[in-house]
Amino acid sequence: MHIAIAGNIGSGKTTLTSLLAKHFNWEPHYESVDDNPYLNSFYEDMRRWSFNLQIYFLNSRFRQIVKIRKSGGKVIQDRTIYEDAHIFAPNLHEMNLMTTRDFDNYRALFDLMSTFIQPPDLLVYLRASVSTLVNQIQKRGRDYEESIRLDYLKRLNERYETWIGGYVIGNKLIVNVDKRDFTGNPEDLGFVIERINAELHGLF
Repeated sequence: MHIAIAGNIGSGKTTLTSLLAKHFNWEPHYESVDDNPYLNSFYEDMRRWSFNLQIYFLNSRFRQIVKIRKSGGKVIQDRTIYEDAHIFAPNLHEMNLMTTRDFDNYRALFDLMSTFIQPPDLLVYLRASVSTLVNQIQKRGRDYEESIRLDYLKRLNERYETWIGGYVIGNKLIVNVDKRDFTGNPEDLGFVIERINAELHGLF
């Protein structure tokens, strides 16, 4: 079984992945952040490093999915390969931070990879306003995220909403992070767990 957590920067994906992995005894697969060789450079010069960063993520997540499917276990994944292709890469292209040549190359590679993978059994999307994202980004205090602009987060949020609205390749569950503090409130976490159980097992 493959569960995936999707959402914008600062929406709480990694935290929820950890909490659900512990509760359900699922194997967590996290996004490569701390060992990512391009992130710092990307936030310093997005135009120069956008293509390199997106190719790194594409490769990393494709390898994750192959490993997940081969394992045959119960896995929860922090962020999906679809978010890179439908949100981050096209956003960089639209902002003139990735050339059309590089974007077309990236999309061709993703289109090929997507023919070899299956969507997750359940996609959990964390919906959050820009103000909530900013608050949570500031709380975790990653140096390379200090330069993230509000308009960048807003653009990503708009793309996320368009993407999740048209997501029809598998089951999805939307959690409003503005109203659910699953980190600090056990009742809110319990609500999310109940909803996931309902989606997976049809309990409600």
